[in-house]
Amino acid sequence: MDALKASYGDGSSDSDSDSAPSIPTYAPSAVFTPLPPPPIGLLDPPKFLGILHLQIGQTTRVRSFPHVDGNYALHVYIPINISSPSKKELTAFLKKVSSREPNLNVVDVDVPLNSLCQNDEKVKQVALGREFHISLGRTVPIRVHQIDSVVSMLRQKLQIQRQYQIDFNKWEVFVNDDHTRTFLSLEVVQGGLVEITKQIEVVNTIYRLHNLPEFYKDPRPHISLAWALGDITHSLKKVVDEEMKCAVGKSLKKCIFSCKFKGIECKIGKKAYPICRLSDGQ
Repeated sequence: MDALKASYGDGSSDSDSDSAPSIPTYAPSAVFTPLPPPPIGLLDPPKFLGILHLQIGQTTRVRSFPHVDGNYALHVYIPINISSPSKKELTAFLKKVSSREPNLNVVDVDVPLNSLCQNDEKVKQVALGREFHISLGRTVPIRVHQIDSVVSMLRQKLQIQRQYQIDFNKWEVFVNDDHTRTFLSLEVVQGGLVEITKQIEVVNTIYRLHNLPEFYKDPRPHISLAWALGDITHSLKKVVDEEMKCAVGKSLKKCIFSCKFKGIECKIGKKAYPICRLSDGQ
């Protein structure tokens, strides 16, 4: 964990020490298409990790942009929480994949996934119990004088949103640009895709007005659950595809889990800014 914190900053500054890891890309065979980075997430492990006596591995993170004093890492995203009923099925799948690919770690807290798999509750709490993020823009550095303008425009353009259903329909494997990390993710390919794409377009417009790099063309919204060092896309994708085919009574078109869109947030440095929030009745 010390290494994890060191790669993003020691918490003594709100500037771009909180920058994101390398940007992942989709890896279907030999073709790599840029995709949004997995969220930075919490730099400190959840409190229950101490109770479970888990050993957190020492890892090395690579900045997606160099540290510059006065820069702050900007990340715009949809918060995602996995409901308790969905965790049972996800836990079973993660355990199967981890048994065949033992090098997987939990995203953000960097706990070896197979160290949790003897206890379903540990998988649910550590691997699935945190808040996930669907990125609506690149994680980029901005200057302090841009913060108020960016937040104000995000709220102005995105404040009025209707509730919709987000369906995670597909297990997918991604790799970062320099092929140093591989990610096991859940992708949105149907329900919610149109709405999320429109929100990405709005964020792109605001980024462009502030001379910030826009999101990737043809974005594929997803959340990442686990990662492994190096490029293991071929072996991991093979395991995932085989486990999906072997799933008893499961259709490849079935939604893996769904959740309601509840709002958009923006994190700048270590501070979170609510952009829009929806109640259950909206």
